[in-house]
Amino acid sequence: MKNTAVSLIIITMITLSSCRSGKNEWIRINQLGYRTPDTKVAVFISKDPVKLKTFKVIDAESGEVVLTLKNIVKSEPLPPFISCYRLYFSDLKDDGTYRIIAGKASSPSFRIAHDIYDGTADFLLTYMRQQRCGFNPFINDSCHMHDGYEIYGKAADSAHIEVTGGWHDAADYLQYVATSANAVYQMLFAYSMNPGSFGDNFLANGLPGSDGIPDVLNESMWGLEWLLKMNPSPGIMYNQIADDRDHIGFRYPNNDTADYGKGPERPVYLCTGEPQGLFSYKNRATGIASTAGKFASAFARGAKVYESADPVFSKMLTTKAITAFNFGLENPGVCQTAPGRAPYFYEEDNWADDMQLAAAELYNLLHDPKYLNRAVDFAREETITPWIGADTARHYQWYPFMNMGHPVIAAIRKDDPLKEEFINYMKKGLSLIKTKGEKNPFLIGVPFIWCSNNLVAATLTQTRLYAELSGDNSFSELEAAHRDWLFGCNPWGTSMIVGLPEEGDYPENTHSSYVVAGKQVPGGLVDGPVYPSVFNSLKGLYLANEDEYAVFQNSMAVYHDDFADYSTNECTMDGTACLVYYLSALHSGR
Repeated sequence: MKNTAVSLIIITMITLSSCRSGKNEWIRINQLGYRTPDTKVAVFISKDPVKLKTFKVIDAESGEVVLTLKNIVKSEPLPPFISCYRLYFSDLKDDGTYRIIAGKASSPSFRIAHDIYDGTADFLLTYMRQQRCGFNPFINDSCHMHDGYEIYGKAADSAHIEVTGGWHDAADYLQYVATSANAVYQMLFAYSMNPGSFGDNFLANGLPGSDGIPDVLNESMWGLEWLLKMNPSPGIMYNQIADDRDHIGFRYPNNDTADYGKGPERPVYLCTGEPQGLFSYKNRATGIASTAGKFASAFARGAKVYESADPVFSKMLTTKAITAFNFGLENPGVCQTAPGRAPYFYEEDNWADDMQLAAAELYNLLHDPKYLNRAVDFAREETITPWIGADTARHYQWYPFMNMGHPVIAAIRKDDPLKEEFINYMKKGLSLIKTKGEKNPFLIGVPFIWCSNNLVAATLTQTRLYAELSGDNSFSELEAAHRDWLFGCNPWGTSMIVGLPEEGDYPENTHSSYVVAGKQVPGGLVDGPVYPSVFNSLKGLYLANEDEYAVFQNSMAVYHDDFADYSTNECTMDGTACLVYYLSALHSGR
């Protein structure tokens, strides 16, 4: 099940068994490889006491020793791994295919080349297309064409509203403005920053073909058109479609049998600014600004992107962005998603960051000082996203996981004291992540809560933007650690992106109806490892198969490539979209 459409030059990896030549010793590397200038670090872990003094870099084709290095730093143990070392080999700069040998362990083969990440941003869009609601190109059929009926309406409760489109959030078929607007913004931002990193291999409907439009813009447009339906007029915003009555088991979206009481129609939740929940559980909504801000930032960035290509559409998006932002000002507070029969929902507790980004984007679009002033005021209410440096957080409590308003303002005010102020906010956050990461051999500084990989993607975005805006590369090892974590430099030795690299170790048994039916979800970023306590506390979790990574489970986090584990092995649409910018920034032709 490792067939992918990505056009990448990928080496054939040596077999997993030979990578684990030391019975209790392993070397973890980035399976995709390293660009020539990258910070390059492997991690050695062992269940036995080992004293490492040197390690060797081997040419994978000839078997010759290329380098013998002493650049080794001993790390704190990560039980059950009592001997952990970081192996530094940034001096290796020649293109080629290599392995690392340390102690009794040999790493998988990996490449060094300038084009390692070419095509990877586009590859993530494979999953986004698969998540489409309405016409879904993966199944070449349509789904949820009768959405939906309004609930929490002021006058016409149960009235029909046409909101077909957008993306399914994950393996389930719920749809949220919070995650979708963030995904739209992230993809538009990625294109704005790195337009040359994207190809044109798919049509607007998601089927193969070329239409003269970069695929990332086609995907962004798919989301924008749905957002416009979810904000049909001033003062009317909808926050989600469906609820956890959806959770009735695996089935394809075009054969959705979830019963919401009105035949094929699904409920569409109106933003009311008050707690919602149709059954015994309620959210803690206090306003609408978190949703309004996300609408406004996506519309404003879209207006900027389409300013020249489609002035009429751009003008309409500008008007929608202004109106949405003003609605947020009138309705401060958070608009959380609504639970159903289970206690789980997106528990977003912050909203100033959403309004900050919206105001910053409106200033970027209109150059009206009042929007910059608003952006700065909102920013000073939350200078660092609260999950940063923390040990835990509730599910999606601080969302989006990175405050994109900070780099947007810093980029706008290039010769202004504001640039330094906002760069320092980013630096303080990264410093907290760095300090937290120093407690483990992989230097991962995010809390291992549900969807930890989304936090890793946010960290990568922040490190990359910070370095580009400030010229300070002091967080290069932090960036490398979190990047490499997603591609196999982790205790389990697995990539966290389905199908990447093609011949590597990556999730094959994800929590998905497609996978259960024998297909795959290429390009999807899985939720990622969680604290053992999280895995043991969530309802309905179990392992359907023997844990192939049992020997690597540790005191810090657990991960299972098992379809029954929705906590670590379910792909998410927004997590995947939020990685698009970072991978596009690594494209060689950028």
